[in-house]
Amino acid sequence: MPNARNLAILLFDDVEVLDFCGPFEVFSLANRFNDPPAFHVFTVAERPGPVLTRGGLSVNPHYRLADCPRPNLLLVPGGQGTRREMHNAVLTDWIKARSKEAELVLSVCTGALLLAMAGLLDGLEATTHHGAIDLVRQTAPKATVHTDRRFVDNGRVVCSAGIAAGIDMSLNVVGRLLGREVAKKTARQMEYAWGANG
Repeated sequence: MPNARNLAILLFDDVEVLDFCGPFEVFSLANRFNDPPAFHVFTVAERPGPVLTRGGLSVNPHYRLADCPRPNLLLVPGGQGTRREMHNAVLTDWIKARSKEAELVLSVCTGALLLAMAGLLDGLEATTHHGAIDLVRQTAPKATVHTDRRFVDNGRVVCSAGIAAGIDMSLNVVGRLLGREVAKKTARQMEYAWGANG
């Protein structure tokens, strides 16, 4: 895919399925409306072998942290596993290092906890799943955490609220990078009712 942006989606055990599958679908489908394809979408995990999601779905990541292509866009989903992984220095150090090279860093749901532990939310606005607002505020005391937005776009760092809100955030990013018409066509193809950030 010449000139396609590498979009790495981080996976870990107990990741929330729609947190990563929703954005995966958005960015993959957006390629249908852009010639050549704009995104090379792939998944990455710390170790080789399957990742077991929150609902029990077994997923085989494309890459390990050690052999992952340099991401232009890095997406960190949430799920119950973030409570454990936010204390995993291997993961948070990798996020911090990759974020220095990335054009955009995106979080869905409690993926914001991993961005916070990597020091990426300081001085920024953020959001997360409604059930984790207080935890993100504790973890990122220098961030302004919103309770009433589907996503918050800081420019380079974009956070979404819980689960399905990652689709809204991803469509917003597609609109920024490829134009609103491509984003609208992608939402239409998905049969997804997409409006402005609420």
